[in-house]
Amino acid sequence: MASHAEFVQTFVDFVTEDPNAGVFLGTSGPHDRLPDPSIAAAEARVATARALLDELAALPPTDSFHDALDRELMELEFGAAILRNTLELSGRLQLRQLPTVGEDVGSPLFLIFVNDPRPAAERLHDITARLSGVPAFVDAMLERLDTPVARWAKIDVDKVEELPGLFATLLGWADHEGWDRRDELAAAIETAEVALTGYVTGLKALPTTDAIHVGAVAARSIVASKGIDLDLDALHALATDYLAEIHADLDTLAASLTVRYGLEPSMSHADLAKYLDERFAVELEDPSDMNGVLRRYEVERERILAFIKKDDLFPVLDDQDMKIMATPPFMEPSIPAGAMMPPPPLRSGTKTSLVYLTLTPELLPEHTELGIPMMMVHEGIPGHHLQLATAAAHPSPVRRLYDGAHHAEGWTTMLEDYMLDQGYLGELTDEARFSGKRDIARIGARVAIDLFFMTGDRRFLDVGVDCDTSSDDPFEAAGALLEAVTGFVPGRVQAELNWYSQERGYPLSYLTGNRLVWQLKADVAEAQKGRLEGLELDRAFHRVYLESGNMPVRWLWRVFRHEGLLPEVIRSA
Repeated sequence: MASHAEFVQTFVDFVTEDPNAGVFLGTSGPHDRLPDPSIAAAEARVATARALLDELAALPPTDSFHDALDRELMELEFGAAILRNTLELSGRLQLRQLPTVGEDVGSPLFLIFVNDPRPAAERLHDITARLSGVPAFVDAMLERLDTPVARWAKIDVDKVEELPGLFATLLGWADHEGWDRRDELAAAIETAEVALTGYVTGLKALPTTDAIHVGAVAARSIVASKGIDLDLDALHALATDYLAEIHADLDTLAASLTVRYGLEPSMSHADLAKYLDERFAVELEDPSDMNGVLRRYEVERERILAFIKKDDLFPVLDDQDMKIMATPPFMEPSIPAGAMMPPPPLRSGTKTSLVYLTLTPELLPEHTELGIPMMMVHEGIPGHHLQLATAAAHPSPVRRLYDGAHHAEGWTTMLEDYMLDQGYLGELTDEARFSGKRDIARIGARVAIDLFFMTGDRRFLDVGVDCDTSSDDPFEAAGALLEAVTGFVPGRVQAELNWYSQERGYPLSYLTGNRLVWQLKADVAEAQKGRLEGLELDRAFHRVYLESGNMPVRWLWRVFRHEGLLPEVIRSA
């Protein structure tokens, strides 16, 4: 029988078996092949996960608090893997309706190019080998698909059609490096492009469906697989209450801001948001130079770090870094405004994240002197980068590898208010809070839309917002709610809906995590009253949260009890 440590290694091997996962997670390789997209491979993965669940259950009991917690995390991850590979849509495997060639081919190549510390020659070798495997990969994908969801097929086509730009960049890199196998790379690119053109033709020739709903039973399983113990109606109520709270906050802030700027008291939230966006637009020497926006983000990064260090608000790793860059065109269909690719958790050395910013002309007005600070708080330090870089340094591989969506998103959305509470933006606090709350209202809409996209139950779109969600097209109905709540431009609305529809259970993680993190913090504050308070309490809370690694938020009550910051029994646990 395997020991706990031996089984943890088996778990790591399972999680990193997929070649793309190996790239994302930072294994030592090999990184020279594409995954197997076939149904047979999915069935084999399900069988392995079920067998490993049996092995996990047979392990000898442990007295270690941390080992026991890790075992629960592994059990949750095995179950999630089974669900991903068996989820059905309209009576057929969702895998047969979800084309992902653009993502599967492009993202690992980009990461090997920009965030891999190995010598260029080794990386170019792997890139060439991957490109050589594209024809077989796309053939296998077309064999897997039968009736793809029309929206998802379009997303994949849009991504695939941007890949030649990435390939040209890789070839230019090989030229710059003087790589002696440059001609092999050029030939592999040519072969891949021919195969991808054929793939697009083949994909467009398949019959499609507009059905995206998996039903309430599957939705409950998806939510549970994330480690969230709220039922669907409770999540809907959470969103409804949150949006009402946000609207009331916006009313209060708007009343103050219209007086401050001599505006009409009856001005709508949308018009006030537009006024603030224009007043606090980033000044660029050349408005067409998107690199100027990136430089502004770099300046903000340093300002935030200096502010944090002044009062030692968060423990910041010494050996960490961020690369801030424009979103690659092939990723834009699924990255609405910004995103962060975390440090590969199994890679030693500097914990480096990639922060992507979608800088199209349509979205440029969102990158303001009010929005940029909050974007960097969310994506960088003290947000996703700090949380996931710290988790990547956890001694337990399980805590490094577990994908805790609401743990990560709850942390970052909490910080958007917390940093303003600490006075980070000084005299512009009300302006930033108004803009931020109008933007973060998206997390309430995300819950509603996620539940609707999963279940098809239109009542989930009724969250007390005045808008017309009666369209038979689920994307039009959901888009009407999202636009009414946030005022996002059409391009961002559509990009948001793209990933909501594919990443089931993730969109609702933002608000769920946010409410849980604030409740956890309130419970810790109550328990520590008269002992730890103010910044001393904040520092202790931040340290334990960050240094505990990844897990569902509800499990953190147990960690804080173990650390002596909560009593043994508390009502919120």
